Amino acid sequence: MAIPDLIINTSMYTVQKEFKPGTEIRPAAENEIGTIRKLAEKIFPPTYQSIVPAGQVDYMMEMMYSTSNLASQMEKGQQFLILYHAGQPAGFASYSALDRTDDFRLNKIYLDYDQQGQGLGRILLFEVIRRVREAGGKKLLLNVNKHNMAAGFYRNLGFTILKEEMLDIGGGYFMDDFIMQLDLTSP
Repeated sequence: MAIPDLIINTSMYTVQKEFKPGTEIRPAAENEIGTIRKLAEKIFPPTYQSIVPAGQVDYMMEMMYSTSNLASQMEKGQQFLILYHAGQPAGFASYSALDRTDDFRLNKIYLDYDQQGQGLGRILLFEVIRRVREAGGKKLLLNVNKHNMAAGFYRNLGFTILKEEMLDIGGGYFMDDFIMQLDLTSP
């Protein structure tokens, strides 16, 4: 499936101005790790509490969103973006190049529940896609839990299921995921 024309024919900044005034997306610096952590604390637990076993949310928060782990992710090349709406942080995403390929991975994308349903998640994802394309990316891959409603969001934007994966994340916990991809070479 081709990427929606909105991405191809319009710059992200035009989309932001026309689609949602007052929205800005900026690369996150290391001194903004606290902002990412606060957003994660608000958004991540409600996203997963009905999907994974008790205790796994806390484990995953520490594994992915402790300040030291966020700093390590940045040091290893994950690019973080923070979406601001009406001057307030409302969401974040991170992406990174995969070794020795033109493929990239969308590692994280989360939007404050109070801001959902306004097209902000789409704007944030389109900005990631724009940046990945500028970096020479040919495919954007992601993992999403099979029971996460976001899987439908990705499908609606042209991602396809590449395969299924039962991922051991340690601590006796697993993620039952789809690996999805978006072909960035399609016109």
